[in-house]
Amino acid sequence: MPESIVIVDVSEVLEGKFESLKTAMNDLVEFVRANEPRMIAYDVYLTEDNTVLTVLQIHPDSASAEFHMQVSGSAFPQFSEMIRMSRIDIYGKPSHDLLERLRRKGRMLGTDTVVVHELHAGFARFGVVRPAVR
Repeated sequence: MPESIVIVDVSEVLEGKFESLKTAMNDLVEFVRANEPRMIAYDVYLTEDNTVLTVLQIHPDSASAEFHMQVSGSAFPQFSEMIRMSRIDIYGKPSHDLLERLRRKGRMLGTDTVVVHELHAGFARFGVVRPAVR
């Protein structure tokens, strides 16, 4: 069974760009929802003071994350005027192609810091509802 991939992007919101960033992120989320059916989750988080943006992606496998980079990648350059990316963390075993695409994205948006965290142990129950134990 392929290993899931989790990608976490952390970025500084550039001064005066918060409102345009919110609009652009809402548009991107809707685009991803409509065009990337294998994506498990695509969540956007902002700190209380609206200075840090975190994007969390959960994919069933590396191929899904590669597809995201192909389909949505053309939207990424617009963000270079709104954010300065601090780092990209990848949890799981990305393909060589995915890793290279993420490195290019990071360089375009402000960072060379792309860290891979390989799975040591664990399990996932996405979509499984279990009764409470009494």
